[in-house]
Amino acid sequence: MKMKSVLIREYGSNDQVDLAEVTRPMPEPGEVLIKVSAAGVNPIDWKIRSGAGQRMGMTLPIHLGSEVVGTVEAVGPGVDSFREGDLVYGMVSSGGFSEYTIAQASHLARTPGNLDIMQAAALPLAGTTAWQAMFNEAGLSAGQRLLITNSSGGVGSLAVQLAKAHGAHVIAVASGRNEAFVRGMGADEFIDYTQQPFEEAVRDVDVVLDTMGGDTFQRAFKVLRKGGRMVTIVAFPQDEAERFGVTVKRSFTRPDADSLREITALVERGEITPHVEAVFSLAEVTKALELSEAGRTRGKIVLTVG
Repeated sequence: MKMKSVLIREYGSNDQVDLAEVTRPMPEPGEVLIKVSAAGVNPIDWKIRSGAGQRMGMTLPIHLGSEVVGTVEAVGPGVDSFREGDLVYGMVSSGGFSEYTIAQASHLARTPGNLDIMQAAALPLAGTTAWQAMFNEAGLSAGQRLLITNSSGGVGSLAVQLAKAHGAHVIAVASGRNEAFVRGMGADEFIDYTQQPFEEAVRDVDVVLDTMGGDTFQRAFKVLRKGGRMVTIVAFPQDEAERFGVTVKRSFTRPDADSLREITALVERGEITPHVEAVFSLAEVTKALELSEAGRTRGKIVLTVG
């Protein structure tokens, strides 16, 4: 049976992105086949298209898309946690931008009952990224002061809410146009980086979540207290930590249904609400990738599939 899937056969610009007709996959042991309803768009998608896929050891052609929400169409041998017809969401290794995709059953959770399909598609990768970076890597706890370098994006806006749900004091950095949005997510303090360097506005922070890298990552060391911790989801730390007397880690997001279920519980209690900035059809995938690459999205971009 055939299906539509977004893929690249060569690395490069959006000219390499193709909505092609391919053979529908079948689940192997431990896997489920998902009829995709919607898929989240993330920076990793256009980074893979641009060449990161080669550095990651991926093999062309590559089917794009790494988080989905949809209905279980079929289950592979050994899967007893889901059955046909279940509405699930989670991260996939590839092929999220497809009418059907394969996922490890252990990477999925049932979708929150109080979210619509588009909101649910905005949650798995960004939410898991924020969760693992702040709690697993940085050990953020109640009462600590957290600074988020881009608090209005897909990861940042969820990080604000997750940190507040765990009792942290959140200092949010973003442009002034996003202040109301970020404060609405629960931020305790707001720094407009277009008006002053954030490292001049705050000191003695316990934890920094860096979602920007580059110069922003380097400057963020100045806001940490001695013994503080920075976790980055984009930079590759060198020897900065010793010079500043802090700890720095690179967080690599991995599919984790346990974390996703904890996030789901917070969503169903009304403590977390993913924000969807824009919705595109599968045929408009290049527009979605362009918007993501521009880096000015408030919340998440979602593709509607089914």
